[in-house]
Amino acid sequence: MFLDTIKKIILIGSAGSGKSYMSNILAKITGLPLIHLDNEFWKPNWEKTKRDEWIEKQNQIINAKEWIIDGNYNSTMELRFAAADLVIFLDINRLVCIWSAIKRHGKKRSDLPDYLEEKFDKEFFDFCKLIWNFKKTDKNKILALHEKYPDKKFITIKSRKDVNKFLEELAKK
Repeated sequence: MFLDTIKKIILIGSAGSGKSYMSNILAKITGLPLIHLDNEFWKPNWEKTKRDEWIEKQNQIINAKEWIIDGNYNSTMELRFAAADLVIFLDINRLVCIWSAIKRHGKKRSDLPDYLEEKFDKEFFDFCKLIWNFKKTDKNKILALHEKYPDKKFITIKSRKDVNKFLEELAKK
């Protein structure tokens, strides 16, 4: 495949789409450093990073020579999109994404800081609503950025089966 020339990859898609799963395996295959944006953004007690600080942190991340970045964060997505060599869009069915979010909820994950605890509470159900509405809200922004940056390699993956097939093909190279 073409990954020998790719040094900057972003994985975007709904929460629960498998961005972290895929990015972890992709990092092992490519040897590129992996950044999970949730680890960078969330402070203790689910406190958000302030906007100016977040933009500065994003600029520092994307100015590195190589990386894989997992996460959406719409307010700064264009910074990463513009800097990327490859954009992988996981356009997975929302029911699959909600089920994945429920299954992983409360478990230790590499893409969340250790000091955060997930609960089945109102915030979690609001999170599920965000997943449900992803195609109406965030998907259009992703497709608009793809149109704005037509020179970027852009891969859309629509199922878990296709994710695994893609990763298996890369591992063979």
